[in-house]
Amino acid sequence: MTSLSHKTRVLVSKLGAHAPPTQQRQALGTLAQLCHDGDADSLGAIAGAGAVPPLVRLLGPGSSPEVQQNAAAALQNLARNAAAAVTIAGAGAIPPLKQLLGPGSTPEVQHAAAGALMTLALDNADNQVEIAAAGVIPLMVQLLGPGSPADVQRVAAGALSNLTFKAEHAAAIATAGAIPPLVQLLGPGSSADRQEVAAAALWGLAYNSDNAVAIAAAGANPHLIHLLGPHSPAEVQQNAAGVLWKLAAYADNAVAITAAGAIPALVQLLGAGSPAGVQKSAAAALRSLRDRSAHNRAAIAAATANADALQEMKRLGLA
Repeated sequence: MTSLSHKTRVLVSKLGAHAPPTQQRQALGTLAQLCHDGDADSLGAIAGAGAVPPLVRLLGPGSSPEVQQNAAAALQNLARNAAAAVTIAGAGAIPPLKQLLGPGSTPEVQHAAAGALMTLALDNADNQVEIAAAGVIPLMVQLLGPGSPADVQRVAAGALSNLTFKAEHAAAIATAGAIPPLVQLLGPGSSADRQEVAAAALWGLAYNSDNAVAIAAAGANPHLIHLLGPHSPAEVQQNAAGVLWKLAAYADNAVAITAAGAIPALVQLLGAGSPAGVQKSAAAALRSLRDRSAHNRAAIAAATANADALQEMKRLGLA
């Protein structure tokens, strides 16, 4: 790591405010590539060699969009190292990253800034609090809309998903109007990667009872049930079943979910061909539906009439 640290320090020396613009851009491009390619240890060495403060400075309004984009992308990759994520937030990156989410930024800059905030929020409660306190949530919700490119929508949904673990943040996300556009991202016109992160965000939001009602009212059920099908990647199936699990905790939602045909689709996911995470989410959704009414218990029994399905139900404690 000594050579990497030395190389980083040389590049950092070329990022100074008075460096020639061409030299600065070249050094930033090289540093951003090092961050992109680095593993956790390499990223720690890069951050430890002093890369973070100049990258944060380059996020500011005095930089060109290209420089802002590359600096934010480098910070996103550095934040994959947990200690570096702490350093980045401590260096004051969150406020300028928030500014780059606004309509005055290019979509490429918005994408890079949202991605950096998404990664900073991942599994870091202190960063989550700081990001929410900085006023990032309404800007992320705006980026979910149809006026944003698909890749911007994806990282905005991912950032919001990473903020749902605190109850007050989940409430703030819903209040900011996130639920309707997240439901829209579940639809057939959306790519699988957007469906995956939108469902993850809705799953986190659905732990709040008011949010669960609002998600169902926004028309999520048909989309979620469709995403349980064999055309969906396993990650999408798991997250869609997870949302249905939390929605089904409420009687009116459970009735609507059953009426929309969720039970046979969920039972199909219990099979040996499904990954364990998909089976777990489907089983949890079926348990929640089963506990709501005798009608649902009968529907689940009917859907598991064949021996293989019944065996899976017994293995998962559902029969």
